[in-house]
Amino acid sequence: MATTLTGAGPRLWAPARHRSFRLLWTGQALSLLGDGFSVIAFSWITLGLTGSTLTLGYVLAFQAVPRALFTLVGGSLSDSWSPRVLMVASSWTRAVLMAAVGLAGLSGHLTVWMLCAAAAAFGTVDAFFQPARVSILPSVVDDELLTPANALMGVGARTAAVVGPAVGGLVIALTRAPVAFLVDAVCFALCGLCVARVRTRPPAARKALAGPVKEQTSLVARIREGVTYTARDPRLRTVVALDTAVNFCYAGPFTVGFATLADQVLRGGSATLGVLNGSLAGGAVLGTLVGGAVGGRPRVGLLVAALAGWLGAGMAVLGLVHSTPVVVATVLAMGFAIGFQGVFGLSWIQRNIPQDVLSRVVSVDMVLGYAVAPLSLILCGALAGKDAFALFGVVALVLGVTGLAVLGSRAVRGMR
Repeated sequence: MATTLTGAGPRLWAPARHRSFRLLWTGQALSLLGDGFSVIAFSWITLGLTGSTLTLGYVLAFQAVPRALFTLVGGSLSDSWSPRVLMVASSWTRAVLMAAVGLAGLSGHLTVWMLCAAAAAFGTVDAFFQPARVSILPSVVDDELLTPANALMGVGARTAAVVGPAVGGLVIALTRAPVAFLVDAVCFALCGLCVARVRTRPPAARKALAGPVKEQTSLVARIREGVTYTARDPRLRTVVALDTAVNFCYAGPFTVGFATLADQVLRGGSATLGVLNGSLAGGAVLGTLVGGAVGGRPRVGLLVAALAGWLGAGMAVLGLVHSTPVVVATVLAMGFAIGFQGVFGLSWIQRNIPQDVLSRVVSVDMVLGYAVAPLSLILCGALAGKDAFALFGVVALVLGVTGLAVLGSRAVRGMR
């Protein structure tokens, strides 16, 4: 046990010794930082131009819908082209888009329709970056380093997701909204430069989950093949189903639910809402680091079931308990579980799926997450009108059923 603990630190940081991994980590962090900037910049400049929250909803929808629609296309192209090339092209295209919006804003020629067009273009191009950033990792580090590498990538992603909007808001407060777009452009340009210098290894032969993958020339056929590949293996279906359930929990309970708890149950206002969000993010970062430090190849199927049960129990506590310290501790524990299991689940996917179909499987997972988010928001918004127990109780039931379904499959229980 002492030996395991002694080696945890060096094991976690082992991927950072590789120059290409450091470049990839920096590039991803810059891209996600830019994504955070873009949300704040688009929101603030739209409100500044129109003063209409309805128009803001349109602009953000113009960005979100193409991202969801084109993620499957991006995943398919990442499997037939180089993920590194797609990441570089996406980053530099987003840099040009953001620079154009910033310059148009500073010159006073920016219109709402230009914002909508830029948001749609941004969402489309971003859809090609997201699957590629996951599928490229197995070609940058060896299999035994995938778990700590995913942990470090996860910590960078979660940190950038928190820092990006905060820094974007600060830039706007100190200057003007269009300047945030220019800073955003710099982030994406630097991301492209970093990823362009990444050196990938030749694709290695990987264990197939369900037979050989046939070459397809049609884009539609390749997308269909990725969906079929994901659906036909019970282990892969389980991982994707749990990811979808967790995304369902993130979208509604961790937004509408947290706001309802802070305002109507705990009576703490915006300060309590900030503490809840900070506890979730902090717990996830801590869980990700611990998962990377522990390493190894545990039974991922049992971890999947444990995560579903843990989150279900946590949701039940949030619906029943009205003590702020207990709620904060529960949220922290839920975030820890999400971060810990996420490291091993993603590493299992990267280790077991052939490289020529990996991006398509990842894109299916992402699209399902995009699809359940609005459903979760609508459902939780309706349930919040009744009481917090109804909101969190329904989600706890969904997670409990998910955990039992996982335990019912022998193939899933044996996953490593």
